[in-house]
This record gives sequence, structure tokens and C-alpha cells, in this order.
Amino acid sequence: MSEVIIIGGGLAGLFTALKRAPMPSTVITPKPLGEGASSAWAQGGVAAAIGEGDSAEKHAADTIAAGAGLCDEEAVRSIVAEAPQRIEDLLRYGVPFDRDLEGKLRLSREAAHGERRIVRVNGDQAGRAIMSALIAAVRRTPSITVIEGANALDLSVAEGRVTGVWCERGGAPFYLPARAVVLATGGIGQLYKVTTNPLEARGEGLAMAARAGALIADAEFVQFHPTALDIGRSPAPLATEALRGEGALLLNRLGERFMEGQHADMELAPRDIVARAVEREIQAKRGAFLDCRGALGARMSRDFPAVFAACQSAGLHPERDLIPIAPAAHYHMGGVATDSRARTTVDGLWAVGEVACTGLHGANRLASNSLLEAVVMGARAAEDIAAAQPRRAVIAEQSRLSKKPEREAWRNLARLQGLMTRYAGVERNGVGLISALSQLEAMRGPAADVARFIVVGALMRRESRGGHSRADFPQTAAPGRTFMTGAECRAISDELVGANGALPLAAAR
Repeated sequence: MSEVIIIGGGLAGLFTALKRAPMPSTVITPKPLGEGASSAWAQGGVAAAIGEGDSAEKHAADTIAAGAGLCDEEAVRSIVAEAPQRIEDLLRYGVPFDRDLEGKLRLSREAAHGERRIVRVNGDQAGRAIMSALIAAVRRTPSITVIEGANALDLSVAEGRVTGVWCERGGAPFYLPARAVVLATGGIGQLYKVTTNPLEARGEGLAMAARAGALIADAEFVQFHPTALDIGRSPAPLATEALRGEGALLLNRLGERFMEGQHADMELAPRDIVARAVEREIQAKRGAFLDCRGALGARMSRDFPAVFAACQSAGLHPERDLIPIAPAAHYHMGGVATDSRARTTVDGLWAVGEVACTGLHGANRLASNSLLEAVVMGARAAEDIAAAQPRRAVIAEQSRLSKKPEREAWRNLARLQGLMTRYAGVERNGVGLISALSQLEAMRGPAADVARFIVVGALMRRESRGGHSRADFPQTAAPGRTFMTGAECRAISDELVGANGALPLAAAR
């Protein structure tokens, strides 16, 4: 058994394992590889400044602009600069990125990108194709052990260092000792009623890290994708931003382009601005729709097959019908705080992908930067673990193994989703957030713990910025990031509820 355990079988986890080869790694995943990971559902692609006239400097500038003053600029510049290398890695692993007639990689444009720099596969199939290629590469790599159908329950910590992982499979608990653990557990979308995330995206990795004492950063920043298909399905199918890059319009039921006057880039404005505009049209009973009618809709079956299939399943014909949309919880910009090498604040614990917070995304993720971050930070984690001082993995005492960590009773998930959607969704206010926090006080388990981080962060941030919008504080104040441990979050929560929302002095770092 490997002494390096990777929790999560999405892009970040598999890429980390591949970059560690031929050094051994063990990947723990609750579903068979390719299932239950948001990576496979990504439609846009990987953002990389490799086109003529583009540059890493331009990519960084677009990322920083979208991040609304909260990006770690050093992290941004270093991550986007590695994009060409990581694209080459993906090509070597067999990812069939689209090419033009000259054999060059075909690039598309998405919202808030100043250039065409999205490397994609068959229009909207990038996530599925990347995952298929990486899964095949993992299956043929002898140094990678995959334990499918296993749930990571908790981290073992001794003397301030992560020493292993408690797991279960088929109801039977087991323990894996480790000198290094990599969290690659994905996001938190399932804490909301409408999400594009798979059922497994409930923040359990973030909760595990917090219980181990890790610092959590910028938890209040949740990105809502503005164009999830509003067709009564959960998770909600996604209408990729690339459609708007190809000319799709946003209309209400009156036929009005409601992005007029909202932003100079209209339909290609940053996601947070578009999501709020869509939500306001829905709340005003005017509805919100994606207009692909005509030539774009006619070629959708070829160029955007996933969106086309979702429309067909709802009886919609994109070449002649408007497509109903609604904002959906899509990506968590916050997460377990890491440094430039993917190290968390707990010795022996690394975090990569959506569960981590590197500072790349700031207050609002730029489209298709998430897959880029996953591969860049996965490669860095692999390199850093290899260079780290080897330590003997600690074997858990059998008496500890008998105390299986308690998993949350998910019967309360619907209630939690309701209060998070109502009070900590696209637009928030202090009264609602305090109501949510008061109700969370009575809830236990990892989902409630993660929700508490989001709500406390939202209460502490008395401004509107990026993905965080406060109706009672619409202005933008001086930028600053939010950092909390689990103990600090609980203490601030108790103080906020007790003071009916008055911000405690201890809330600022």
C-alpha cells in the first residue's frame, strides 16, 4: 500500500497521481472512476494563453479583473504561466483536443476572456474527454492503486500532522496510514437546491480539513453559473458559456436583452453579474432564456452535443425554441487555504482542485480557469510531496479503528439546501444570514460545518464583491480575504448569533 493517499478521483486527483508516477500513490474514490466528479461535466475546457497574439500576461490580467480585487496576483501569474506545459501533459496522456485544418489547437472564447484561449474537445465535451483519457492513463500506470467504492471519513492527526485516513467500503471501516494525504474532493454545490454539481459535491473534504485544524479561506465566495437549464432536473444540466461566446443572447419573456445597461460586455460579462441579472428577471416573473435560435441552434447537435441532448430531453428544439435558464451553484472559489505548492496549514496535508483555495480565483472565477488550476496544482503537489522529507506512516491503534467516525445523517440535507439557497445564495442580506446561522446551530455533520463557514464569511464581509452580493451592503469596500479555522468559525458563529449579527472584533485577521 502506498504511503501517499489521494482522496478524490476527479481531474485534480488523477493528475496528481499521474505526475507522481513512477512513485506509488493510492487514489480513494466513492464511485468508479469517471463517476461523481465535477471534472467530467466541465463543458468549456482548459484556459491557456497559447494562441497568436495572446500571452500569459493578458490571461493574468483577465483573471485578476474577474477576481474583483481579491486574487493573489503572484498565484495568478505563476499558474497561468504553466498552462502551455500542462496542455502538453494532457496531450501526452491522450486528450483529443480540437484542432483546425492546419493541425493547430482550436481555441474558443468565453465570458470575461479578452482572447480566444479555451482549449476544448468536440465543442462542450472537454471534461468528459479529459477524464476518459486520464482514467485510461491511470489504469495502465502500475504505480497507481485505485480503491473504488470507498468513502474517506476522516483524517488521522497526531502531534499536529496528518498520519492517515479513516475510510469505509461496503459498510466496513478500514484505515490507511500515510506520510502524505492529498485532498481532491471537489466542491460544495449540493449544499444548494439548484446546482450543476454531482451528488458527491457536499464539501466533505473541506470539513475533514477543518476538523484537522486547517485554515479555510474565502468560504463566502460561491459562484453561481448563470445559464443552468431550468428544466426540472437535478443536478441541473449546464449550458456552456461558449454558447454566448458563439453569439447566443440572453432574453426575458418580453424578448428584451436584459443585459443591456448591466455591463459593457453584455452576455459575456463576468458570471456573477450575469447570474444576478438572470435571478432578477426570474424574481420579477419575466423569466430568463438563452436564445440560440437560427444557425447556432441548428449546429448545436454537432458543436455542443451535451447541451443539445439536455434540450432534447426536455422537448426543446434550440434552432426554434428559447431555452429556459436559472442560476445554479457551480463553483466554490473558497476552500482549504494552500500555498504555491498546494500545501495546507496542516503538516502532511495537501489540497488540489476545487476543495483548495490558492488565491487564483479571487472573488469570482474566470471561466475555464478551474481545470487549469487542477492540473497545475496537481503537478505541484506531486513534485512537492516527492521533495518532502520522508516520514514513516503512523499505524493507527486498533482501539481507534473501532471508533468509526460518524457520517452526517443526510435526512437534513433538504432543509439545509433550502436555507442556503434562500439566505446565502445569489443575493444575500444580514437578516437572512443571521437566520441561516441560527438554524445551522441546531445542525450537525460535515455539510452543516461547511455551510457555517460560508454564512459566517458572508456576514463578516460587509460589502458586495464578485460572487458575494449583499443587498444591505451593495458598495465595494476595501479588499481583504477571509481566513478561519473550524474553531474560529464556531466561536464567531456563536458570537454573531448571540449579538444578533453585530460583527465581533475577533472576526478580522
